[in-house]
Amino acid sequence: MEQRHLGRTGLRVSRIGLGTLTWGRDVDEHDAADMLKTFWEAGGTLVDTADVYGDGEAEYLLGQLMEGLVPRRDLVISTKAGSVPDPDRRFDGSRGHLLAALDASLARLGTDHVDVWHVHAYDPDTPLEETLHALDLAVSSGRARYAGVSNFCGWQLAKAATWQLAAPGPRTRLASTQLEYSLLQRGVEREVLPAALDLGIGLLPSSPLGRGVLTAKYRNATPPDSRGASEHLAPFVAPYLDDTATRIVDAVQTAADGLAVTPLQVALAWVRDRPGVAAPIVGARNAQQLTAALSVEALTLPDEICRALDDVSAPVHRYPDHDWSTL
Repeated sequence: MEQRHLGRTGLRVSRIGLGTLTWGRDVDEHDAADMLKTFWEAGGTLVDTADVYGDGEAEYLLGQLMEGLVPRRDLVISTKAGSVPDPDRRFDGSRGHLLAALDASLARLGTDHVDVWHVHAYDPDTPLEETLHALDLAVSSGRARYAGVSNFCGWQLAKAATWQLAAPGPRTRLASTQLEYSLLQRGVEREVLPAALDLGIGLLPSSPLGRGVLTAKYRNATPPDSRGASEHLAPFVAPYLDDTATRIVDAVQTAADGLAVTPLQVALAWVRDRPGVAAPIVGARNAQQLTAALSVEALTLPDEICRALDDVSAPVHRYPDHDWSTL
């Protein structure tokens, strides 16, 4: 699998990443092992997790599998901290919480460092410089090799990255930002992606298949074994089952038919090769699904197909996101 630099750093990652959101909850140890081995054998390196996935079970399971299945040195492990199970405070970006969460993640993963450590979300109740100081301490102590943020909007990302570049003392440059990005969700193109491109930050798209909808599996009905039929994941899929999504999925299916490939391959190739994207993070239920996603490695979409998909999925950009002089 082709390797790409993560932002403006020397770290290289596989251009498709493996997500573990459902590990330890919907994905058991057997299927997780099959997927990790399949991913590694295909040349994949970037494995993404978080301390809250499966209430820590995803990290623990990944750590168990690294012991005897896949060499730790062959993987680029990315995890996140900052989300908390508190209805009154969804995010905790305090230095104390973040560093304690990192130590707990390392214990579950069974490693002395993670390759990329992300702040899971912006915490409006903690000074940003305090949150960023935790990243500096994590990297300077060797517990994390690189650092990034997740779910930061445009101004938050720009402020954080600029602070790290301009503040006095040794600072850790932001390597990456992780947000949802697909043909069904192009909101990052308004401000986040331009900021990331300007500041040399690599984008790691989550849900690159529109929470599974872009595979076209929901065109006629909801498969009983799909996330859309799952009690706890159905609300996650539901926003992308509207008329707008149907029109985009139909276009993806048409492109797939013309290229003799699958809708999954078309949708994933589109987001993988967008400017600024380092590696889409793909979540799968089993090795068969993952193999289908990894088969996109051999596909590059023709320019005319890309333009057609751009047009049908184009988000509405209004003042002041883009050139206001044309309004």
